[in-house]
Amino acid sequence: MKTNLMITAALAGAVLSGCATQSSNNFPPFQAEDLNALVKSGRLVQKTNSFLVVNDSSSSMSRIYLNSQDYSGTKLDVEKALLNKFNKSIPSIPLMSGLRSFGYGPCLDWSATKLNQPVQNYTQAGFDSAITSLQCSSGGTPLADALQESSRDLANASGNIAMIVLSDGIEESSPAPTAATLKAQYGDRLCIYTVWVGNDQDAAGQAVLQSIADASGCGFSTTADAISTPRGMSDFVKNVFFKAGTPAVADCSKLDDDKDGVNNCADKCADTPKGAIVDKNGCWAFRGVLFDFDKADIKSKYSPLIQNAVDVMKLNPGLTVEIQGHTDSYGTDAYNEKLSERRANAVRNELIKQGVDGKRLTAVGFGESKPVESNDTDEGRAYNRRVEYKRTDR
Repeated sequence: MKTNLMITAALAGAVLSGCATQSSNNFPPFQAEDLNALVKSGRLVQKTNSFLVVNDSSSSMSRIYLNSQDYSGTKLDVEKALLNKFNKSIPSIPLMSGLRSFGYGPCLDWSATKLNQPVQNYTQAGFDSAITSLQCSSGGTPLADALQESSRDLANASGNIAMIVLSDGIEESSPAPTAATLKAQYGDRLCIYTVWVGNDQDAAGQAVLQSIADASGCGFSTTADAISTPRGMSDFVKNVFFKAGTPAVADCSKLDDDKDGVNNCADKCADTPKGAIVDKNGCWAFRGVLFDFDKADIKSKYSPLIQNAVDVMKLNPGLTVEIQGHTDSYGTDAYNEKLSERRANAVRNELIKQGVDGKRLTAVGFGESKPVESNDTDEGRAYNRRVEYKRTDR
């Protein structure tokens, strides 16, 4: 008699539990997209401060997932793999997180729903522990009970809240009314997002999950396959946690990227090498009246500028330079081009004489084609008779 009672109890437990199926904690390799740069730049602005995952651990999740070649194993294995990818895709932002599962039997301590991790400060390692605590699936599908219990879980959540429901949607009773009650309790703070993890025979469950997302008024419903890739999961994370932002535009008048003493707004030569003396436009050049009219001789008073060029070449051993000669507008185009070439070569020869390797220097003349001042004044014409250096190592 005692033996018969034990057998009967065991059978009853098996029926209630739905025959618990163990799940794997071996997740496929996944390289998440890095969203940190977008957050840091201001292109993504955090809108969600806490999230609670509600995971289907009922017996229907013990069935093999058939809808994708990317996954093998049960639907519960797929849920956990998705949560693993989700966890890896969350950038470095302050969050709170928690996880609740639903089903019945030994996997949920013989309750309809189980709080696997209370809402607490989020860390990737901490949430990974919550994922691996989903050890098996069994029993019915009391999602409504899980949503009802979640109302107490979320009492500890800060700021705006995302509830993320993973399920095949095959429910015992409609969870939409409970979702609506939950939304009424938390108002605009709460958005519900659902992920359908089902086979073709579970297609009716998509409408159930959509009704839950609709009840929140600000969430959406998606599928396992849609968020399984790095891009798909990245988009999901962005939509759950962020809104689009407008990056702050730096004031160029307060920046000097090449540190030549000319701010970025005024700097017409933004890659000046270290140590170069620049003109008012931020260009490494002979300044002022460099050459007399129709002359290519380097005046002795410009020796410090020649010496600076030598010093810069020594200070930047990988630097190569194009020496550019220019003229004012007097004379024909053909004449001025030849004159500018003579001026550029005069500087090149002087640098070589001072010990600079000629292989690092090229010379080119632009004639009168690139004035930096008006040719209508003596001062402007004198400034246009110049030699500039353009780095060619970048």
